[in-house]
Amino acid sequence: MSNFAQQLSYHLEHHLPGEIAHLPLSPSGRGRSSEALKKANNVRESAVAVILFEKSNELHCTLIQRPNYEGTHSGQISFPGGKQEQEDTDLLITSIRETYEEIGIELLQEHLVGNLTTVYIPVSNFKVAPYVFYFPTTPVYKADNFEVAEIVEIKIKELLSESVIKQTSIQISDGNLLKDIPYFDLENKIIWGATALILNELREVIKNIQ
Repeated sequence: MSNFAQQLSYHLEHHLPGEIAHLPLSPSGRGRSSEALKKANNVRESAVAVILFEKSNELHCTLIQRPNYEGTHSGQISFPGGKQEQEDTDLLITSIRETYEEIGIELLQEHLVGNLTTVYIPVSNFKVAPYVFYFPTTPVYKADNFEVAEIVEIKIKELLSESVIKQTSIQISDGNLLKDIPYFDLENKIIWGATALILNELREVIKNIQ
């Protein structure tokens, strides 16, 4: 494991900022996941893989853009991942399985460096467990075109910039217009919602390492 991965693993275990790091990227009125979960019923478990890797001597992270479909998360930017299936022994296995199915990267448990804080998505009733992996080589992807419209690689150096956090109005699948939504402007993509919350916590952890 690289020196960076070792430091990251230590900070994820001992200095995780938690839900306070979600708040700057949370839509107004959303509140904390832990509070929303107290009122939720029949919550569905899911997991995502936060994959960090070196490319051209720069640290990157892999995201995907979902295809347009009749559903809550149509066209959104997300991490590879999905719901826990009956055969998954735990959520770590869910993140590994879903990543392979969606983008063809074979993650191993030895690539795992830690966890970020769970995020709850009220609109779809999913609780999302983010697992952080450090992939030793530049990934070679094989996207499932049914689940992935585009693979998006973001530079961590750009994620750390204050100028990439902006606000906009977003029209969601039910036709409602959400105003003053905070988002990350990266690779000409609007990254908001649960993905932005997870990214901002990762951002805070990495800032403390550098």
